[in-house]
Amino acid sequence: MSHTTQEQGRVLVGLMSGTSLDGISAAVARFRDVPNGGVHCALLGFTHRAYHADERARLEQAMQQGTAREYCRVQGDVGDWMADAALAAMADAGVTARDVAAVASHGQTLWHEPGHSTWQVGDAARIAERTGCDVVSDFRSRDVAAGGQGAPLVTIADYMLFSHDTQWRALQNIGGIGNVTVVPPAHTQDRGGMQAVRAFDTGPGVVIIDGAVRALYDGMPYDRDGLIAAGGRVVESVVTEALRHPYFGEAPPKSTGRELFSRAYVADFIRDCQAAGAASADIVATATALTARSLADQYRRFIPEPVREVVLSGGGAHNPTLVRMIEAAVAHENGPQVCIFDGLYFDGEAKEAVAFALLGYLHISGRAGNVPSATGARGSRVLGSLTPAVR
Repeated sequence: MSHTTQEQGRVLVGLMSGTSLDGISAAVARFRDVPNGGVHCALLGFTHRAYHADERARLEQAMQQGTAREYCRVQGDVGDWMADAALAAMADAGVTARDVAAVASHGQTLWHEPGHSTWQVGDAARIAERTGCDVVSDFRSRDVAAGGQGAPLVTIADYMLFSHDTQWRALQNIGGIGNVTVVPPAHTQDRGGMQAVRAFDTGPGVVIIDGAVRALYDGMPYDRDGLIAAGGRVVESVVTEALRHPYFGEAPPKSTGRELFSRAYVADFIRDCQAAGAASADIVATATALTARSLADQYRRFIPEPVREVVLSGGGAHNPTLVRMIEAAVAHENGPQVCIFDGLYFDGEAKEAVAFALLGYLHISGRAGNVPSATGARGSRVLGSLTPAVR
């Protein structure tokens, strides 16, 4: 069968591994253009390749220090892991290399320094050799070279694929880092609506929560269903002090990552909580509250638009305690409704992989993938570099 005809659209595989370091999400999606410059998306398949504990440890170590040999090997090995995920997703969707226009790989970020450079590993050549598909990769570098933050890049998908028909919407991803896209109603897209789109990183997603759980609960990777946080008390003084960090006062566009919310940051956070008499469950509850309060704090400071709906996605959206805290934090008179992405579209775990599949589609179509109002770049740019398959 063929999914690459003009009428049917083009099939792409999107690969995403985020700051949570939980693994690689792989989505197979079909895209076709629709009137007024829009794009229609159909999700055909999705898989998740979890990082093993030793793989996660290697990546965490590489984010701190390493030798040239170690970085070289990480580059190659992550490429193989990405290829594994792509092939599994293709099998899930029932497509072969002949059906796929390209694999769009975000790679795994090791370092992201807004205003200077960004580094994602995952050898595109290996992905091309293993899958037999063209590969588009290294999406962030061009935006950084054009004076942008290189993030957030899912903004274009939030705008083109997930806007509300009649209302302003905030699409809040809660991966390792939290990021939000504020999009106008869909009916404005044919009137230059993208100029009104804004996006930025709100601060920590689950990175502090997961870091605290891993440090305090041996062998536990994260707070499953938010049960630990639900049994703890929030140390308000620690949350208040954490929100004084200069990052939260910076106006968008802005982005952050594990460079700021690092292992050392988590260790300091734990010590601050313990100094206030917190037990382990209290520390996890406090980390959860910091994510929720930082999100609401950024909304109040930097989102003047009349947002009526906050749509949560990413791993944090599956933490009921965090979701309840977010609902409480954003609640006010005429405040927005909080809902989960899964209930509106498809499995929210696939959302960012689909977003990078869209970026790959835009690349092979010769269209820009960044949103300058979100990243701060000097202008629109086609993102990514192409590694062709063997024909």
